[in-house]
Amino acid sequence: MVKSETGPEAPKRAEARTVSRTWRVAISAASRHWPEYLIEAACLGLFMVSACSFTVLLQHPGFIVRQMVPSPFLRRALTGIAMGLTAIALIYSPWGKQSGAHLNPSVTLTFFRLGKVEPWDAAFYVIAQFLGGALGVALSTLLWGEAIAHENVRYAATIPGANGTGVAFIAELVISFLMMTMVLNVSNSAHIARFTGVLAGALVATYITVEAPLSGMSMSPARTFASAASGHIWNALWVYFTAPPLGMLLAAQVYLCLRGKHVVFCAKLHHDNDKRCIFHCNYRALLTPITLKETM
Repeated sequence: MVKSETGPEAPKRAEARTVSRTWRVAISAASRHWPEYLIEAACLGLFMVSACSFTVLLQHPGFIVRQMVPSPFLRRALTGIAMGLTAIALIYSPWGKQSGAHLNPSVTLTFFRLGKVEPWDAAFYVIAQFLGGALGVALSTLLWGEAIAHENVRYAATIPGANGTGVAFIAELVISFLMMTMVLNVSNSAHIARFTGVLAGALVATYITVEAPLSGMSMSPARTFASAASGHIWNALWVYFTAPPLGMLLAAQVYLCLRGKHVVFCAKLHHDNDKRCIFHCNYRALLTPITLKETM
């Protein structure tokens, strides 16, 4: 028989054991999955280097590209195309195939809500995304010098437009909702799952072109924080820390109501590869109908 602990010290010992177990789980996750964490940091860092670089080239009046493209709409369209292609390249890169290319705490939080990501993996992913994004802007500052601080560039910061924070909040909520709605419906459909990254990049390009005047187009707390930290631009930071995760979580809830939790197969944006998967993955089940059809 196992003796039950009693006495005034029992609660403290139980709490100590709980803390010890928690740290063991955290250390175990970090020791096994650290490559994915580093990849998330590196990928968002590269994304921010791209964002800062194209913003400098297309918005700083001293650069010839800016002088050749006087139309603000056309400059946003070119920036959108560049960033959409950057997102696609990262998602389909060997690194993106391994980590799942979340690049966004809102995405990670949503897949955690859907039961695909373990708590400590989610925590380390988010930490990595914030650190990687901030380092990306810091590296861009070294690359571009004073040009990145110009009033037309401002470290590629995302801030509310002339219509105010209320409109910016709604805009971020809507674009985040639509992005996650697309990701869940496409990535969990066997015949078109491989196009998830392409469609995500297309939405990024469209949002920057059309929605950026309303909120700057963030969809990501880590992306906004990265620019804010280097430029000390904290305008309406709460908008970008609340609207994107709320929009994506709302999209997940709608998806669960319409299709159910069993129709969420993995947390990767692109899973048609041989890279390991650290998530609660059931991707093989998604491919089963296709495999059976091909063998008949």
